[in-house]
Amino acid sequence: MSRLSPGDPNSYSRPDQVLVTGIHLEWDVDFTCKVVTGSVLLTVERKGEDAPHLILDTRELTIKSVKVEETGQVLTYTLGDHHPNFGSPLTVTLPSDIKKQCKIQIEYKTSPGCSALQWLSPEQTAGKKHPYVFSQCQAIHCRSLLPCQDTPSVKMPYTAEVTAPSDLVVLMSALRDGQSEGASKTTFRFRQPVPMPSYLIALAVGALESRRVGPRSLVWSEKEYVEKAEFEFAQTEEMLVAAESLCGPYVWGQYDLLILPPSFPYGGMENPCLTFVTPTLLAGDRSLADVVAHEISHSWTGNLVTNSHWEHFWLNEGFTMFVERKIASRLHGEPTRHFSALGGWKDLAECIRTRGENDPLTNLVPDLTGVDPDDAFSTVPYEKGHTLLWHLETLVGGPSDFEPFLRAYLDKFKYQSITSETFRSFLLEYFNGRVSGLADIDWKAWWNTPGMPPIKPQFDDSLAVECRELCKRWVEWNTDTDCPFFAKDLASLSSNQVREWLAQLLEEEPLSVAKLEKMEELYSMSKRQNAEIKFRWLRLGLRAHWTECVDDALKFITEQGRMKFVRPIYRDLYQWEDMRAKAVATYNTHKDSMMRVAAYVVAKDLHLRE
Repeated sequence: MSRLSPGDPNSYSRPDQVLVTGIHLEWDVDFTCKVVTGSVLLTVERKGEDAPHLILDTRELTIKSVKVEETGQVLTYTLGDHHPNFGSPLTVTLPSDIKKQCKIQIEYKTSPGCSALQWLSPEQTAGKKHPYVFSQCQAIHCRSLLPCQDTPSVKMPYTAEVTAPSDLVVLMSALRDGQSEGASKTTFRFRQPVPMPSYLIALAVGALESRRVGPRSLVWSEKEYVEKAEFEFAQTEEMLVAAESLCGPYVWGQYDLLILPPSFPYGGMENPCLTFVTPTLLAGDRSLADVVAHEISHSWTGNLVTNSHWEHFWLNEGFTMFVERKIASRLHGEPTRHFSALGGWKDLAECIRTRGENDPLTNLVPDLTGVDPDDAFSTVPYEKGHTLLWHLETLVGGPSDFEPFLRAYLDKFKYQSITSETFRSFLLEYFNGRVSGLADIDWKAWWNTPGMPPIKPQFDDSLAVECRELCKRWVEWNTDTDCPFFAKDLASLSSNQVREWLAQLLEEEPLSVAKLEKMEELYSMSKRQNAEIKFRWLRLGLRAHWTECVDDALKFITEQGRMKFVRPIYRDLYQWEDMRAKAVATYNTHKDSMMRVAAYVVAKDLHLRE
């Protein structure tokens, strides 16, 4: 697939010719056939009088009709050849006498294999009585849910009317705008007045309940999780206020959280008005709530100021990691910010080791021509991008100088989609020669060179000292001597410090099974409910070829689908030759219950596809 200048390398659309400026959806959710049927009404604007076609992205959609809404005039359209990653272009021929702006209505239905949707049977839900469906449109899956200009360079408001069985609740990434009861179905109405890219359109339908956790926030989930969620995310408003103090007013009105079923492949997804989060955050002690701070940050960095296409994804995620850690600093102190950044640097180093130091997809700004953005997804845009911003903050004089720039940047480019060059130009314009070090930055080394960042910031490691010392003692202990450890060793460590201690052990040579057995005896590691701790503990066991941990590892990766956890454990099992066949068999058994993006990348991890 060739790049469409000046377009997006992952989109067929040509918004430079005809631009979509608004969307209205009318959907009926059919759980029996596992399809969404209905129509999309696109408000379009011709950018030039002679632009003959509206070109939209689709993937496995059945198009029933295309017409001009105002007149009912039926329009000619063609559906191009199907590409396995990018779908098919839908090319609509516009009448020569059409006004500069008009509304095009497309009736269609999705396929049962729609890559944006995860359909769950009642047995796959917590309540076991009702079906469930939820979406994940990032990066380029919205085209499987509706014909659209599926590029983050295009932003538009949207409204929707969604009909579903009356015993279920419909939620979207928009403000709830009432509902109409029918005999057996209910139609829910939504409006999103803030312009946003297509990948942020989100849908969830299930037996959902809510609890209020703040003046502008509800938590939603199946009733089996709702009280746990109410406790876990009680600090949501505090995080929102901290984010506003840094980034400016929150423009989206409502900020709700939806705790999804375990197959959701991400920690969270920043859908406006309704953040999706994984149930793996329900640790019982709020120790994993920083993921919510991350999604809150996206309300500005990503949703308000957006990467123009996925090659500039670091503008979404690097900035969001930076703001997330700023929120942590405001709530818990500056050492917490540094401690989190240290952990992020370790995650980045492991990612680079796994992918290879020369992998071009570890560039901060990779070339994605012909590349599915799902293949490029990694820690790199998050942590390499964060490191660049940390370095820039240090160069310009620290937070007192950089935070006003951050707020000015967000205000300048709000409601827009931008490139890395736009960011750089504004940075240099803002500081206008006042900071000599900015002129010496090697942007090519930061943006276009694979591997680790060219510079590592000086992080305060005070919160990591105890973790490092305990790690060193375990590594150096000779198991032929008396055990120098006690059950109280971890008592003074926070959950995040226990997580860091395990992360440091993972950087060492594999521990012996004898040491792991002693850890289990003293610390009851396998009983801990914090998913981040459990994940690292299981990886230590797999690296040691401790057969007793294998069943627990397989259970962990089949009970939840978060790619951050699932992919490394599948890779560890694959590297352990004796367990390779078991890993592949487990994947084949469970792949149909995984969301498409997770099944796709794990198949690659297991060398089942190119």
